[in-house]
Amino acid sequence: MPSDHAVPMSDLSKRMPSRRPKGSGDRLLAALALFTIEQPQWTVEAAAERIGVSATTAYRYFKQLTETGLISPVAGAGYTLGPAIVQMERQIQATDPMLTAARSVMVGLARDAAEGSTVLLCRLFHDRVMCMHQVMGRGPQEPVSYERGRLMPLYRGATSKIILAHLPGRTLKTLLAHDADEIANASLGAGWDEFRRGLTAIRRAGVSVSRGEIDPGRVGVAAPIFDKDRVVLGSLSLALPAAQADELLIGRLASLTVAGARAIELTMNNGSGLSQPSPARVKIARSR
Repeated sequence: MPSDHAVPMSDLSKRMPSRRPKGSGDRLLAALALFTIEQPQWTVEAAAERIGVSATTAYRYFKQLTETGLISPVAGAGYTLGPAIVQMERQIQATDPMLTAARSVMVGLARDAAEGSTVLLCRLFHDRVMCMHQVMGRGPQEPVSYERGRLMPLYRGATSKIILAHLPGRTLKTLLAHDADEIANASLGAGWDEFRRGLTAIRRAGVSVSRGEIDPGRVGVAAPIFDKDRVVLGSLSLALPAAQADELLIGRLASLTVAGARAIELTMNNGSGLSQPSPARVKIARSR
């Protein structure tokens, strides 16, 4: 079974920029962010109370969101996410530059990996990591926690830590100031010097390997993906069955994973400037 390290989707509205909504546009987005797996249905009155506006204002927001198809009314005066979300998901699947560049690479990596392996494409989302795509390899599969669209911790697992290791120093200091306990609990360091040394080692290695940090019985092998300016965008990784992951296999697959990440970058960078994905940016959550 997948682990419980994932971030509840109810935290999504808290993972907006670390400031309170000021304008009506901010509050409109805050209303949309209320719809989560844990609470997929909202009434106007409940939404008004949660985002701190009048019922009249919340009704206006819901009307706008309904007109664009982002939410839809259901029985009992409630609303849920609407068909426009499905349309946007299809567009992402068809046009996202990193995902488009990665598909064939991921299929090839899954074919070369050990039986029961899963290939993951992930990117930074605020102060967490989100899986963009998943390709399962040969043979029986155990579930992995990195499911498409699921928020995962930034400080655990090779998939996330290879991204963390390539963030700017100023960003890392901000994260440490905000998440010192979480970072220490993940054995990444009790202070700046230790935190920096550990991430420098990962960065110099060019690959991150973790064992059972997210899913018991899985070994993670991950390489970073950069934009044309060498700013980290995300990671390409393999989740291997631990029973098959000896050092020889890990070394071979680490090389293939790094080569796959470079192939994704090459495909993206050979495209037009308009098709370049935006660099990863950390936005610290107001609360946990």
